[in-house]
Amino acid sequence: MGHVEVAHVDYFLPDGRMLLNDVSFRVGEGSACALVGANGAGKTTLLRLVSGEIQPDGGSVTISGGLGVMPQFVGSVRDDRTVRDLLVSVAPPALRVAASAVDAAELALMERDDEAAQMAYAQALSDWGEVGGYDAEVTWDICTMAALHTPYEQAQWRAVRTLSGGEQKRLVLEALLRGADGVLLLDEPDNYLDVPGKLWLEERLRETRKTVLFVSHDRELLDRAAEKIISVDPGPAGSHVWVHGGRFGTYHEARAQRFARFEELRRRWDEQHAQLKKLVVDMRQYAKRSDEMASRYHAAQTRLRRFEEAGPPDAPPREQKITMRLRGGRTGIRAVTCANLELRGLMKPFDLEVFYGERVAVLGSNGSGKSHFLRLLAGDDVAHDGLWKLGARVVPGHFAQTHAHPELFGRTLVDILWADHAKARGAAMNVLRRYELDGEGDQPFEKLSGGQQARFQILLLEIGGATLLLLDEPTDNLDLASAEALQQALEAYEGTTLAVTHDRWFARSFDRYLVFGSDGKVRETSDPVWDERPVERER
Repeated sequence: MGHVEVAHVDYFLPDGRMLLNDVSFRVGEGSACALVGANGAGKTTLLRLVSGEIQPDGGSVTISGGLGVMPQFVGSVRDDRTVRDLLVSVAPPALRVAASAVDAAELALMERDDEAAQMAYAQALSDWGEVGGYDAEVTWDICTMAALHTPYEQAQWRAVRTLSGGEQKRLVLEALLRGADGVLLLDEPDNYLDVPGKLWLEERLRETRKTVLFVSHDRELLDRAAEKIISVDPGPAGSHVWVHGGRFGTYHEARAQRFARFEELRRRWDEQHAQLKKLVVDMRQYAKRSDEMASRYHAAQTRLRRFEEAGPPDAPPREQKITMRLRGGRTGIRAVTCANLELRGLMKPFDLEVFYGERVAVLGSNGSGKSHFLRLLAGDDVAHDGLWKLGARVVPGHFAQTHAHPELFGRTLVDILWADHAKARGAAMNVLRRYELDGEGDQPFEKLSGGQQARFQILLLEIGGATLLLLDEPTDNLDLASAEALQQALEAYEGTTLAVTHDRWFARSFDRYLVFGSDGKVRETSDPVWDERPVERER
């Protein structure tokens, strides 16, 4: 086991702005603690500082025990790396160096099979064994069997891009949780995991003896797995950190009380300031009439000066104020009708009617066809048999989980709103401000964080006039405030909603539930179901 201690850390962005200001917290041995905060507040940067990838501009970071890191990109790998490459990338440094030497020696042997190359290869293999490489391969075999149901010997050369995001996440989590490192830094480990995967992760985080610091926006995971909440709160002079010593279920109440204390301290300071200024004014009048009161006047001036030099109490962190206005509109009674619909190779034929105003959550494991179903309703070319149709005046609006919008790449947010939605710069900035995106108005879409891209997608749905929202994992990258703003907007939305989600907190706010089973059958349930067993009638 090990621990993490961050003491008075400052960090400045390349443009000179302070991102993190006097950040201090401790994660004790064997604890699982969560970092939460607004998108862009500095959570990932803080993990990079703890991992040593970047250095603070002030303060210190101390870690005891080996350190294992899951970067945010895991789950979206689409390059030429293999399963072995991915496992090596999250292994201890000595293993990474030895693996690189083995790769280089193998390449040299293929290019020139001489005695020197053979000797170098033999030495690389010896070094690999010396640092525990063969023991690691035994562990990796357990990991590939658990995550991919394939032995490591067969899986190691498989391209990572052929794995789903959930498989990539599960594989790396298996390796880190089974590895020798005593401290783990996990950046959004639950993204891409289906609910059985999230339940597995919760259990492992609760039972592990490792020290874990993780970033997550999944409210259910936070409530079940985090022993302590470390909140990164944006402020006018950089983000501060506040530590809530309890679980997530009491976090919001504690945060509200903290803001109330800020307001109370400022109110008291203002009252005392006013009293001191009045005392100086009164003493000035008395001093004009009495030399004896002159010394008291000067003492009152000194007291006021020192009080003002000390300054008011710290300003409270800036609260996010995200306002989403999903309006919708009246449509025909039947918004979606499916008759004997089958997505080839994914789902068996089923019938479905979704009526105007209904909120339907689409649940099920990864790979069961949920996203394909939404894409079909959005008008994409998805191989299918049977019939489906949208009702009168139904205008679909699709939120893509992968944020795959090539038509937005290379264009700034203001340009998109102007060219596609006829919003002049002033109007564009006003609507961006409601989504807390006005600071990114001149940034290209692809430069935004995942959460900012998600908010911008929802903004486009708002101004696009969609009467049928097709949302594919909309809360996956949203911070806590944004996810709650979306829930409120959907409650007021005058239209129909179908949402694919693995967010259990979010799912409980829906009216109907379609479960896409791993057996290819589509079932309807009255409550969220995560184990795919039939609870009610089949559709």
